[in-house]
Parts: sequence; C-alpha cells; structure tokens
Amino acid sequence: MSKRDYYEILSVERTATDGEIKSAYRKLALKYHPDRNPGDKQAEERFKECAEAYAVLADPEKRASYDRFGHAGVASAAGSGGFDPSVFTGFEDILGGLGDIFGFGDLFGGGRRRGGPQRGRDLRYDLEISFEESAQGSETHIQIPREENCETCKGSGAAPGTQPTVCTVCRGQGQVRTQQGFFTVARTCPQCRGLGQLITKPCLACHGAGRHTKEHKIKVKIPAGIATGQQLRLQGEGEAGYSGGPPGSLYVVIHVQEHEFFRRDGLNLFCEVPVNYPTVTLGGEIEVPSLDGIETVKVPEGTQTGTTLRLRGKGMPDVNGRGRGDLFATVQVRTPKKLTKEQRQAIEHLAKVLPQDQFEPRKRDEEQDERNLFDRVKDMFG
Repeated sequence: MSKRDYYEILSVERTATDGEIKSAYRKLALKYHPDRNPGDKQAEERFKECAEAYAVLADPEKRASYDRFGHAGVASAAGSGGFDPSVFTGFEDILGGLGDIFGFGDLFGGGRRRGGPQRGRDLRYDLEISFEESAQGSETHIQIPREENCETCKGSGAAPGTQPTVCTVCRGQGQVRTQQGFFTVARTCPQCRGLGQLITKPCLACHGAGRHTKEHKIKVKIPAGIATGQQLRLQGEGEAGYSGGPPGSLYVVIHVQEHEFFRRDGLNLFCEVPVNYPTVTLGGEIEVPSLDGIETVKVPEGTQTGTTLRLRGKGMPDVNGRGRGDLFATVQVRTPKKLTKEQRQAIEHLAKVLPQDQFEPRKRDEEQDERNLFDRVKDMFG
C-alpha cells in the first residue's frame, strides 16, 4: 500500500512555512490523540500518520530530501533509523504548552527538568526610552529579578560536601516508561519528579532547590536608530540553566516615546515649520530644527503653504549603521494675530496693489482630499 503525501496528511501546501506546518500538526495531534479517542483504531492510525509526516516536514534537511525524492528520500527518517511512532515523548514541546491545558504534560513526560543539563529560561524586559535616546543611542542600567544558582551548593541542591544520588526508580532518566497498547508512554518519575536524582542532605541556604531569586543589575547599550518594537538580545542574561546547562537570554523590548516636533516613518523624519508671509513670497532662509541642531534652509520665492522641503541625510540613523534617512519639513505660512498701525497700513496698501486671485471651480478629487499631508509627502519623495 502506497503512503499518502506528507503535505496532504497535514493539509498544508508544499510552500507552507515551518510555523504553518507546526500549527497544522498541533490541531491534528489533539484531534486524533489516542487518549481522546480510546479504542478507535482509525484515530490511532491517523495520529501515527500525522506524527510521521511532522517528523519529516519539521526537519529542514529531511523536508528538502522529501521534496526532491519523495518517500524514498526519507525512508530512514520514517522507519527504524529515524522517527519511531511507538515512542513519543516530545508531545508537550510540539504542542507549545497545550499539553498542560489538556492534561498531556505528565502523560508524555512533561516538565523542564528531566535529567541532564538544560538551558535556563529566556526573560523579557520592556524598556521605555526617549526619542532622543533612540536617535543618538545611549547606555542605561536595568534591574531584573531572575533565578540564579545557589552560591552555597553551586546549583546542586545538596549540602556542601555531599552529592545527589541517582534515582533508583528511573535510574537517572527522570522518566518511567510503561507500555499502553501500541504506545510506550513516558511519565515523569514520581520519586525524583523528573530530576533523575535524589538529594538526601539538602543545602540549608536554598533548602534543596539549588536556586533562588535575586535582583540583578544589567547594563544595556541602546544602538542609535532603534525603533519601537525592536528588541535587544542579551545572551546569557536570562535565568540560570539546570544541572550545568547554559543560562537563557534576556530580550529587552524597546518602546520609544513620541516627540513633540518630529514624526518618524522608517528612517525618515517629518515636521512642520512656520514661515512668515514675506519669506514665502520673496524667498529667503529659515531655520529648521534637526537631530544635529539648527539647519539653515533656503525657501524659494513664491513658496506655497504645504510645500515640503527635503533635508537629505538628516533623518534617523539606520540601527545597523547603514546611513541615515531624510528630514522633510513642511512649510506652514504663519499669519500674525496682532498688527501695529504701520503693519496694518502696509498690508492694506499691499492688498490694493496685488491682483485678486480668480476663483476657478474644479471637480473635487475625493480620494486626494482624504489623504493627509503626511501621506502625500511620502508619495512625492518615496
């Protein structure tokens, strides 16, 4: 009997991403799991079939070989040389935590401390910085609570001068396996609770836990140009590992405060600058604030309100050091609210000698009307 296509089994396209494949498998594994379908041989076969397909498609090398040669290219992966559907202990990890919700965690040996060195957990810290700090880069310190190995017992949990002993029930494996029909089920060892070892004389400092929570001060370097939502990975600054395993990482997620004058879009900055009537009429120079200080910009004669001036290279720096964006300053003609007698007379005289603008009705462009100034500037300059 020929085997079904692995992509067909998981109901995904051949172009499916790793995440889509994993998501599809989770749903099917929950649907056809033997514990949810006791005595259903067809569901049992479907579960086995899905697990075999996932074992191949979740592995980049096996998937590439399968795409080229079909089942012949992964014969060892699906048979005795690779995936064995009768021994299934990684279900909790594949479900991404759903095992605890449905009660599968203990059934399949769930628990992060199943004997041997294990990496510590990753941590997250949300850091709010000012707009100026994101533009120029900075350095700060943060305080985080994290689990660390006990200094007295060095993380073993045993009193100094003693050593943990190997669990006699699971023989150091952290799991006890039992045969249930077609499957070999791995359960967390009830005696050592998955540690694979027993502590006869616990450390007095940590009461045998081997760990304790401690506040830790960490220096964080913020690169220039970083934006809201980007994160910094500080390797080794997460929680301590188990049984000699490496520590996890700390992920610092950045949140940048809004600026009262600038608006950011990618690497480009946008702002509005007030300009008086004589300058836009006759032309001249204006001062525009930038990240580097005040910039002097020429305003052409006859400039209209809404005109945007481009200052190249005066935007935000690229976080990877690849240049800078531009600054776009939009002209807003400033109308004086109070006039002296002389100023009023001058404007009245100007009104007499200037030609009156002729109003020409034209069809309203609704689509253009709905677009705000910010979007129009982006379209003009890319």
